Amino acid sequence: MFEAFEVIPAVDVQDGEVVQLVQGERGTGKRYGDPVEAARRWLDAGARTLHLVDLDGAFEGERANADAIAAVVEAAGEDAAVQVGGGIRTFADARDLLELGVDRVILGTAAVENPDLVAEIADSYPEGVLVSLDAKDGEVVVSGWTEGTGLDPAEAATKYAELGASGILFTDVDVEGQQTGVRADVVSRVVDAVDIPVVASGGVATVEDVVALRDAGAAAVVVGTALYEGNFALAEAMARVE
Repeated sequence: MFEAFEVIPAVDVQDGEVVQLVQGERGTGKRYGDPVEAARRWLDAGARTLHLVDLDGAFEGERANADAIAAVVEAAGEDAAVQVGGGIRTFADARDLLELGVDRVILGTAAVENPDLVAEIADSYPEGVLVSLDAKDGEVVVSGWTEGTGLDPAEAATKYAELGASGILFTDVDVEGQQTGVRADVVSRVVDAVDIPVVASGGVATVEDVVALRDAGAAAVVVGTALYEGNFALAEAMARVE
């Protein structure tokens, strides 16, 4: 999935615009304009993967922002991989996105509620499913980070790896969107639990945070607010970890 460590720009979409939330809470978002323009900006800067989250889909439990997602996939073309999450609840949802040209879908709530869906998608698209494990206070949370599950992130990662997930997207919700720095030890615990790639997310404020997550064993890191706010350039971060 990742030939080398990647810095992946986030293109989170709400009401058709790029939005970055603080700890995933509605009403905390700052808007950054058109998703396609954002995607092209990151592609021009050398991004090899784009991370799209349909925030409306994540909150409402069904896909939204389909036009924006399709437009970003078209913009990426053959130049970059695209991974999409938010509101994907059924095999048909996943299939439609994968057939559209999305490289991998991200399952969060659906994976918790229906683990067999992970295996079903993996059977048809072996590299096509990432399982999103979003942790708050050491517990996996779902439904737009509003509901606890009682699941331990490392134990859950092991379970989904056995079901055929091609990777784990691990978000440290406690530091997400706050630009206060990462907690590499929290990420490394999940990395150590599985043999599949772990994509880290949450808390990145500096290039040093990116390096720390690479050193913790993550295969890639998703960066949102820090890039949009200009804390550092994508090319700068990529150069430091290559």
